[in-house]
Amino acid sequence: MSLQLLTPAMAGLLDRIQRAGRPPFHTLTPAQARAAYLAGAEVLDLPRAPLARVEDIMLPGGHGQPRPARLYAPGHSELPVLLYLHGGGFVIGGLDTHDSLCRQLALRSGVAVVSLDYRLAPEHAFPAAVEDACAAMHALAGDPHRLGLRAGPIAVGGDSAGGTLAAVCALHARDIGLKLALQLLITPGTTAHADTASHKLFANGFLLDATTIAWFFDQYIPHGQRSDWRFAPLLADVDDTAPACVLLAECDPLVDEGLAYADRLRAAGVPVQLELVRGMTHDFIKMGRVLKEAPLALDTLAAALRAALQT
Repeated sequence: MSLQLLTPAMAGLLDRIQRAGRPPFHTLTPAQARAAYLAGAEVLDLPRAPLARVEDIMLPGGHGQPRPARLYAPGHSELPVLLYLHGGGFVIGGLDTHDSLCRQLALRSGVAVVSLDYRLAPEHAFPAAVEDACAAMHALAGDPHRLGLRAGPIAVGGDSAGGTLAAVCALHARDIGLKLALQLLITPGTTAHADTASHKLFANGFLLDATTIAWFFDQYIPHGQRSDWRFAPLLADVDDTAPACVLLAECDPLVDEGLAYADRLRAAGVPVQLELVRGMTHDFIKMGRVLKEAPLALDTLAAALRAALQT
């Protein structure tokens, strides 16, 4: 029954992916999974758009250790900035897997995008990624002129695990009195135990399988720490956090927790723009070559960025 929720294009794409017979991430080592993800990450994505500025830079990470990052800007003037945190279950992904997506966000919104290469598990378990993301946020907000960017509130955003990190950054910013313009949450994870109804409904055959989610979690964080709000932001007090734009996919194991987080924000009086894209699975935002919903969603995200950052 749940398969009937997919659009014909999404269903056909999933069928082609399954027939390709690629080994699931949970059957690989982390290094093998990273290589496999990198090899296929932009096959379905839009071509990498040319931009006025694409620069590899360094930003402070956790404990003051520098982390690689990449700056994307559609012009050379001082622009407001979005700190972008890539998806990949805290185990895979990096600057190159999300290069096209970050270029599209910069191109369509007119803002600068800085993508962070935060530390990955299991070599760097929780809360290393959180520490890197928060440190980079501090640096971008505190000294934007160093990179030729505009002073003022920044935005934070990300997809999947990066969406979790962006939500956590927004909570941390609230706690330290740092004003953010927007939290841009794309199919984020927000709960501790992957136990919502959508996790059961879309457990197999919808791109992000339950076994892969469990493998990601086991690499990243011990069971005993999963009630920490820095892993499961739905457990946090969300009052007075930055306005949110939440983009969800209907046929995604994470959709229920994304909806719950949007509801929690709204109940706390936080302005929320919620977009639920019907018939799509997790990671559809990176499939713009074959799914018309992806570029439309990118336009929605870009409009939210423009409005929040007043470009």
